[in-house]
Amino acid sequence: MKKLLCLALFLTVRLYAATESQVLVYGATPGGFCAAIAAAREGATVILLEPTDHVGGVNTGGLSFSDSNQTVRSTVMGLFDEWHSRIEKDYQQRGVTLPYKVSEKDNKVWTYEPSVAMRITRQMLDEAKVQVLTQQVLKSVTKNGPRITALQTTGGEYKARVFIDATYEGDLLAAAGVSWTIGREGRKEYGESLAGKQYPKTNMPISGFDAAGKPLPLITTTDAGPEEEGDKNVMVYSFRLCLTKDPANRVPFPKPASYDPARFEAVRRYYAAEKRPHLLWDLYPLPNQKFDANNGIGKQFSMGLVGACNGWSEADQAGREQSWEAHKQYTLELYQFLTTDPAVPEHLRTQLSEYGLCKDEFEAYGHWSPQLYVREGRRMKGLYVVSQKDILDQPEKEDPVVVSSFPIDSHDCQRVALKDGGVVNEGTIYPVRITGRKHGFAYHIPYRSLLPKGEECDNLLVPVALSCTHVGISSIRVEPTWMILGQSAGVAAALSAKQDVAVQALSYPVLKERLLAQKQVLDLPVLAPLPPAPVTPMNVDPATLKGIILDDADAELKGAWSHSTGFKPHVGRGYRHDEQRGDGQVSALFRFDVPEAGKYDLRMAYSAHETRAKKVPVEVVNGGRSVKLTADQTLPLPQGEVFRSLGTVELSKGETTLQIRNQGTEGFVILDALQLLKAD
Repeated sequence: MKKLLCLALFLTVRLYAATESQVLVYGATPGGFCAAIAAAREGATVILLEPTDHVGGVNTGGLSFSDSNQTVRSTVMGLFDEWHSRIEKDYQQRGVTLPYKVSEKDNKVWTYEPSVAMRITRQMLDEAKVQVLTQQVLKSVTKNGPRITALQTTGGEYKARVFIDATYEGDLLAAAGVSWTIGREGRKEYGESLAGKQYPKTNMPISGFDAAGKPLPLITTTDAGPEEEGDKNVMVYSFRLCLTKDPANRVPFPKPASYDPARFEAVRRYYAAEKRPHLLWDLYPLPNQKFDANNGIGKQFSMGLVGACNGWSEADQAGREQSWEAHKQYTLELYQFLTTDPAVPEHLRTQLSEYGLCKDEFEAYGHWSPQLYVREGRRMKGLYVVSQKDILDQPEKEDPVVVSSFPIDSHDCQRVALKDGGVVNEGTIYPVRITGRKHGFAYHIPYRSLLPKGEECDNLLVPVALSCTHVGISSIRVEPTWMILGQSAGVAAALSAKQDVAVQALSYPVLKERLLAQKQVLDLPVLAPLPPAPVTPMNVDPATLKGIILDDADAELKGAWSHSTGFKPHVGRGYRHDEQRGDGQVSALFRFDVPEAGKYDLRMAYSAHETRAKKVPVEVVNGGRSVKLTADQTLPLPQGEVFRSLGTVELSKGETTLQIRNQGTEGFVILDALQLLKAD
């Protein structure tokens, strides 16, 4: 009896004993599962904990091409390349030919289905003998000085020698008392021109207020704050949905729990004002007649619920579940609005209604992705902060663990109703690429940016919520980079555990040797020279013309001008047009000096056509006076002439400006050249 009692007591103790490993990874994101695999391949025992029941983050949650097409692919190797090679082989073994080859490091889009991505991820984890435990929500962290000794989750207690925080949100680092930040820095903090507030999108010529003067739904603020300063806003989250038009595999979108058409009044007004209406979702083709639906970075309204992502990282599990449901509800309501509301052009309603969810994807979740696309969460304040200068000006580091080359690129952070009229999205950074290339600037991410300050924690690595600015994360934040960062963190964790040293004390040469052994690339690429840019021949050389010549190439341009050479004659190497937007957001400003006072004949070059605008506003400011004229660009040019006269203007000697806008215009506004000839 006594022996049985002792055995029962022993089993009870074992049941509640901490589960131990050499390396513990918290967060089964792409960075997390790569960290776990890499550490296991270095011989460490590894436990991978995930707070939800979904493994793989957005890589298995609907993001079905990983943006490596916008990187220098020859540097994106290691586990990322192996993962893609296995996906390719999986398709080949089933007789499916993909439109790309992983062995060819070009800029083709590498696509895959979420179910295939999940299968490969699970295979690689199983082969590495990683113990994967899901639904392990972090509750607390136990530390001894700067060292984490254990963490407690809803599933139990776990001990390890080295820990890796691979969550999108930076949950473990925050619980461990490591310094962090969230949102956006001001421009002065790190000398970043892309910090602070950003307004690259045109101001929508609509009111953002209802009849009572209150902001419409989907408006986040009426005061975006000073342009130079930062704030706590993060870029918009959304779902990456897997869709199809194939009737045999199509599942209709579920109806939203509730639907209020008034929620989309701002979108309704936008469509009423938009001269070139288009589908508000980005849709990327995938194998087997499927599509990856994404938030459109360049669109005024899209799948992302602007503002709703704020507070996600700081929220507890219940708060995140509530936010997740709010994002899903918005997406379902938006789909219903875009497919049923008469404000949406009929052809767009018909186009989107052809898409449904995929019967053979996310079957356990009603065919809806369980993973919200968390583009940006907390960011550690560690040993080194990666900022804009590290990407554009000082790319080389002494301790690189990744070569990153995705463009700096941020989605919307705010949607602002302006009190003096209009609605504008704020926070977008359009992709910052090398001129003439399809990728961003190649730069090193240093090992130091994965490390907390030693006095705060000496056995934690952070490859996802790493130490960088908002501008920095806007380039780092894609899965290829995070997967390789995870791999580097896994190797470093295994080495630190084996050597029983602080992660800050790990020898970089030793780490580098093992990273290279795991087939990473750490040298900055030497890019092949670009072919000479084709030079469009001059049609009419401005240098051959008399008087003051203002060519479109000399203008300060604002808004969505498009370049063309389709009509002749034109001055210089082409002309521009506003795509007949008529929104008042497109303008061209010329600055020049008048050499001699007197009367001048103001003449305009344009390609006359019935589709052109009849009332193009032209304003000349000189000597404190403003002269306004109107150009009718449907009128043909005089026979054999390049210009048509708009009228005579009296000018004094000195500084002068001439501005052309598309305010209130109907039809194409053409910007080619202007000529000022001294009148006799």
